[in-house]
Amino acid sequence: MNIDAGTMRPQEHGEVYVLNDGGEVDLDLGNYERYLDITVSRDHNITTGKMYKEVIEKERRGDYLGKTVQIVPHVTTAIQDWIERVAKIPVDDTNDQPDICIIELGGTVGDIESAPFVEAMRQFQFRVGHSNFALIHVSLVPDMHGEQKTKPTQATVRDLRGLGLTPDIIACRVLVNKPLSEETKKKISMFCHVAEEQVVGIHDVSSVYHVPLLLKQQGIIPLLQKRLELGNVEIQKTLIEKGSQLMSRWKDMTDVIGKNRHLDTVSIVLVGKYTDMPDSYMSVVKSLEHSASRCRRKLVLQWVAAGHLEPAHKTKSPVEYYDAHKNVASAQGILVPGGFGQRGTEGMIIAIKHARENKVPFLGICLGFQMAVVEWARNVCGLAGANSSEFAADTSHPVVMYMPEVSRTHLGGTMRLGLRPTVFQPGSEKWSKSMKLYGGKSTIWERHRHRYEVNPAYIEQLLAAGEMEFVGRDEKGERMQVLEMRNHPYFVGFQAHPEFCTRPLNPSPPFLGFVAASSGMDVLQEQMDAQVKGFAPPHPPGYMTSEDELKKLGKLGTANGVEVNVNGA
Repeated sequence: MNIDAGTMRPQEHGEVYVLNDGGEVDLDLGNYERYLDITVSRDHNITTGKMYKEVIEKERRGDYLGKTVQIVPHVTTAIQDWIERVAKIPVDDTNDQPDICIIELGGTVGDIESAPFVEAMRQFQFRVGHSNFALIHVSLVPDMHGEQKTKPTQATVRDLRGLGLTPDIIACRVLVNKPLSEETKKKISMFCHVAEEQVVGIHDVSSVYHVPLLLKQQGIIPLLQKRLELGNVEIQKTLIEKGSQLMSRWKDMTDVIGKNRHLDTVSIVLVGKYTDMPDSYMSVVKSLEHSASRCRRKLVLQWVAAGHLEPAHKTKSPVEYYDAHKNVASAQGILVPGGFGQRGTEGMIIAIKHARENKVPFLGICLGFQMAVVEWARNVCGLAGANSSEFAADTSHPVVMYMPEVSRTHLGGTMRLGLRPTVFQPGSEKWSKSMKLYGGKSTIWERHRHRYEVNPAYIEQLLAAGEMEFVGRDEKGERMQVLEMRNHPYFVGFQAHPEFCTRPLNPSPPFLGFVAASSGMDVLQEQMDAQVKGFAPPHPPGYMTSEDELKKLGKLGTANGVEVNVNGA
């Protein structure tokens, strides 16, 4: 019933993924953006709350002309209208209307929550016609001591057909490193009323990036071409060439991953608040994976609960306390990601201090960026008790403050959200590793999700101590968005969430630099040189990525003499 994922706990729901337009959505949309290299909108995320809200608002306006408003046909029709509208939205650099729209109907067959959506899809197949609607049913095939069981799949297909939907493809998920057997495939074909070639298996493989190749090997492409009559779709020659190059690069990437047992390792410690639910940091982990692949390293990721580093935890659980400190002390790189609330923040500061003083590569994201500022204020600038007003409203030195324009009463969708520009400061090009990793661009675009920011009143004091610089600021030069330490192998903080824009073949620049620096300074230099030559922004050209494009927006504000739009994207 939630409108979006914005107010949901990471420990319960996993990561809240943020889109260019500021939509706070399910982490699955991040998977679609990464795999398909597309940019979707908040409307691509459909929830029961959104559907009911739309129908109720129509009823209040009198749009139904006095009729009794019901689940069928009003809610089911609203779902179909929404899907048909969203399917026409361009999502890549061609700016064309998509030929195919993938609709993920989450949940389990028979769930109360999904019933209106299942019924909407039953109606939708007749609304769009047989050749415009193909159903892929994903089902678990348990492996019981080497025997693959088909009864759960038979039961769900039977229930699905009872609801008026017949699968065109049955995708069988096998949770072991053993392919779906021919015998199992024949059995599912016979009892689920599909041809054998319509049954595909997805077993455990060395990485999820092998799955597209696994599906291709099983003939899913000609199957869909035939079912959806894709032979009638005219594809430009340039797109065919682009697709061929993509497949070649994708295979090269999976080859590197497949050989990772022979690669040098890079040990990264993630110091976070939600380490008991790794999905809370889905995009962060993917960014590290993509970067490790580019650097030809095997990623060894260790999870440290930030609270375990705090002195108070020593008496509560000495083993957890010493293990946490041991992991941080032995790390090749230390990462502090985003989060909300005070719990664990003192532990984050301990980890950041260790990284700064011992020249260990460090990357701070959102809250990690803010805690790096707090650590610097306390331990270098001498501002005793410095803190964020999020955790200590009465602190004598609120170096991180609540953003003045953000609502204090409504939580959903009220933060600083979505794609926004960061302008690198004059002189940064001479030494900033971050700027080099973005190909030397003076203006970059990343997605934001935060309520707090560095207090402008303390900027002078923070910078007076030397070494630390706010190399990236917002378009008006008022908001601090990227910090970097001089004379340090790699000490970088981002107020934004660059992990949301990572791609398997185009890693997020700050993460790429972090993993490269953790692998060795020669690797970092190699990757910076490569980025300067071939950096490609992950956003379609319609999004502004340069100062020239910023100038076109009109004289609404200035940053270092550059005319910019103060509203960002």
